[in-house]
Amino acid sequence: MNIVILGAGAWGTALGINLSAAHAVTLWARDRQQIAAMRSHRSNQRYLPGHALPPALSLEPDLSAALHGRDAVIVAATVAGLRPLLQMIDATGCKTPVIWLCKGFERPDARLPHEVYAETMGSGYCAVLSGPSFAQEVAAGLPTALTLASSDPGFATATAQALHSPTLRVYSHDDIVGVEVGGAVKNVIAIAAGVCDGLGLGLNARAALITRGLAEMTRFGVALGARAETFMGLAGMGDLILTCTGDLSRNRRVGLALAKGTAVAQTQASLGHVAEGVFTATEVQRRARACGVEMPITDAVCRVIEQQESAESVARELLARNAKPEQRR
Repeated sequence: MNIVILGAGAWGTALGINLSAAHAVTLWARDRQQIAAMRSHRSNQRYLPGHALPPALSLEPDLSAALHGRDAVIVAATVAGLRPLLQMIDATGCKTPVIWLCKGFERPDARLPHEVYAETMGSGYCAVLSGPSFAQEVAAGLPTALTLASSDPGFATATAQALHSPTLRVYSHDDIVGVEVGGAVKNVIAIAAGVCDGLGLGLNARAALITRGLAEMTRFGVALGARAETFMGLAGMGDLILTCTGDLSRNRRVGLALAKGTAVAQTQASLGHVAEGVFTATEVQRRARACGVEMPITDAVCRVIEQQESAESVARELLARNAKPEQRR
């Protein structure tokens, strides 16, 4: 395939490195100086240091040139950057299928990425690529499994097969809502898991939190039209486990810092990358309330982030909640 990846952050660069082994891949960035630096050093020293760019990976600062003649456009922007980038693509008249990597809800109206696509691009082939994946490991060629979901099952199957490789295993899916909700909510639960670890509540507590977080995620997703079984897969349980337990997880690191009383803004600045769960939590809460879905873990994270309540006191209240029959989620 002839692929262009729009966005040269850590994830876009890592995917470009990985896919260029079997595909013609071009990496685009809005910042021309960044492209120039990457060309000079043949690495992305700003976002993904330590990983050389293969000779086959092309770099392009001009959007029209980057989009020309491609089989697929992969948008590696944050949720906040998705709409502006889709509008730029649409302005060029490009009709190439679009795949996005972002995980979250757009502020301030809690839009999922496929809803943003529909509002900006209208109809067309599109998909989300999601699942348990740290950029550093994808760039290093370590085994990774992802889900590619589209409302068009045929497009999902054909594209997943094209991107599939021994180290990057891509599975097709038709539940685009479920895959997107899983990718968004797991970041919020990961902040809570970081708080749990930071407070020294133990591995038992972390396991319980992940399990109840999965139930919370599933409840919410089903209310939005997803299928419950989707959350037992890579984009649900798989991504949740990785983000809640992996030391490379930015959202978990935010939770660890919150447990120590560090301000969110200070933590975000120290990371050097966006931790999507910080911005997603409020949007998840807003949309869940509109649907009448109870999400106690998400509410607890919002209290710590938005209302700056003590992580310890909020955790204590969460643990004091009355237990309900587990099968009722």
